[in-house]
Amino acid sequence: MLNGCAYILTVDVGNTFIRFGLFAEDSAAAQECPLATCEITTPAHITADEARMRLVQVMAALAADAGMPGALVPAAAVLSCVVPALERPWKAALSRTCTGRVLTVGPGLKTGMPVRYDDPAEIGPDRIADAVAARAVYGSPCIVIDLGTTTNIEVIDAHGTFVGGVIAPGLALGARSLSAAAARLPQVEPSAPTHVIGRNTREAMRSGVVLGEVARIDGMLDMVLAEMRATKTAGEGDVPIVITGDDAKALAALVGHSLTVDDALTLRGLAELYHINQKPRRV
Repeated sequence: MLNGCAYILTVDVGNTFIRFGLFAEDSAAAQECPLATCEITTPAHITADEARMRLVQVMAALAADAGMPGALVPAAAVLSCVVPALERPWKAALSRTCTGRVLTVGPGLKTGMPVRYDDPAEIGPDRIADAVAARAVYGSPCIVIDLGTTTNIEVIDAHGTFVGGVIAPGLALGARSLSAAAARLPQVEPSAPTHVIGRNTREAMRSGVVLGEVARIDGMLDMVLAEMRATKTAGEGDVPIVITGDDAKALAALVGHSLTVDDALTLRGLAELYHINQKPRRV
């Protein structure tokens, strides 16, 4: 608690980055953007003590970003982790940092959202957080595109049900795979080229990786929307499409569909999950 206000820390441990978001406990959860955010590179290995030390630095950065004087001690935290080996040390570190509950997104956690998936336990926690936030903020139906190590497309139908989605290699992974599998191809940064037709190998690779990703997103959206309409789960009117994650703004400018950029969508979903799983207070 700081300045009489309790704060919730949301932590999204991805394969490449770990993102942190700070929310006021009495906020409207997903309806509001985080007070502050920061990110660090995901370590290959970490102990609970090392994670605790990183959290001290993160807390200081978040407090400074939010303009808060004094030490920041969260009242609770919500953890999403897609790297199984890192979940336990980060949860232990959060438990030692927060004064209250630490929730982990996974089986048993209430989502407030019907799920139609062959095995709901298979759904990544980041995908759940994205869908929960999109449903709360943008309504149903809704489509989410999350750009990261993988490119995920999540689909919420007109009834507010999570019905599945698409998982494909992300931009950076696609670029690395090219140079790793083809001996004569160099490593390139996945930045947008100025021409579709590359004048050299690096340009040609950037065109294939970046513009190929744009074409895939547009094509997949066409097919997803067609399937939703065919199954009468798209509702009436246009379906909102939200994009988040790495390079969301840059890719949104290239994709043909109308997209809403929400850089904090996953963190907002984690905050929403905290409120969904709060025990009713006794009067």
